[in-house]
Amino acid sequence: MTKKLIIGNWKMNPKSVRQAKDISEKITRGAKKFKNISVVIAPPAPFIGATKGILGAQDVFYEKDGAYTGKISADILKSLAVKYVIVGHSEKRYPLSGGGGDTDETINKKLKAVLNARLTPVLCVGELTRDHQSHYLHFIKEQIIRALKNVSKNIVGKVIVAYEPVWAIGKNAKNALDGEEALHMNIFIRKVIADIAGATTAKKIKIIYGGSVDVKNAEIFISLGKMDGLLVGRESLMPQKFLGIIENVNRA
Repeated sequence: MTKKLIIGNWKMNPKSVRQAKDISEKITRGAKKFKNISVVIAPPAPFIGATKGILGAQDVFYEKDGAYTGKISADILKSLAVKYVIVGHSEKRYPLSGGGGDTDETINKKLKAVLNARLTPVLCVGELTRDHQSHYLHFIKEQIIRALKNVSKNIVGKVIVAYEPVWAIGKNAKNALDGEEALHMNIFIRKVIADIAGATTAKKIKIIYGGSVDVKNAEIFISLGKMDGLLVGRESLMPQKFLGIIENVNRA
């Protein structure tokens, strides 16, 4: 049985190293009993060293070293025992300040840098809005194609694709996907991957869902949506709720 993957993206939280250590310890301790689930925590970069458990990073820079103030390379992350790296999150593609976000080209460079460091990239894709003509499907397809440009077919399967519709992200989002919609997106993304790297890779690649995930809907994305895991935001900072999500995924 393939392990499900649940990633907690803490974004710019919590407020201190002490809190990061405390929250991660509670999550890691509580998640030990779930043998069929890998739980990853992606804290703010300064807290990586204090965070317990399997570690993820929220971003990466594509150069190996050099005069790049404020940037963090894949090799630096690897030296800190990071295993997973989020690439192309919507909040990096479309920053609040407007403009200056990650482009398809920089996402492609970041993804390849992560793979070259033998870390696991979590490629985020998703539409800003939905339309009745389904143009958003072409938008997602292009995101995937451009992110995987010049990536060898035999390592595409090492990438994790996180489908996160932008309209469903954040505390002000009206709603998340339902199970049937998640399944349709799962199938669609696998079709795109099959066209890029073949049916075998498309079948085995991990696809996870992110966007207003909570205790109530987590099981639906796994059981009905056939997702391989979840990318969880704010609820991953609350150990009791996050462990509830993990338990429901385990039951799915």
